[in-house]
Amino acid sequence: MFRRAFWFTAGAAAGVWATTKVNRRLKQLTPESLAAQAADKAVEAGHRLKHFALDVKAGMSQREDELNDALGLCRSEEDTARPDNVTALPGPRRLQAIENPQRTTHRPNFSHINRNEDH
Repeated sequence: MFRRAFWFTAGAAAGVWATTKVNRRLKQLTPESLAAQAADKAVEAGHRLKHFALDVKAGMSQREDELNDALGLCRSEEDTARPDNVTALPGPRRLQAIENPQRTTHRPNFSHINRNEDH
């Protein structure tokens, strides 16, 4: 008698447990639930991408400062006011670059070539 009651109770509990598991899984597979999960994953990926971009930007800024120090470039207050944040050469080096135009690299002008010609 106790044996049958034990196995009946165990079977009923297993059936309730299995039914609950299946119903939960079915609810997870509804289109609304799948859309919500996809949206959550997209938001999470966006946050990760934002943090990655901020880390890259911080690293770029740090490396730019290191290179500016190594090259002797300085940031004056008028340089930081520029919208593009271009760092100018210090006074003597700027004049030297302006006075010696031979030191600039020559770029050939290919404007005479018609790229629309049939070959």
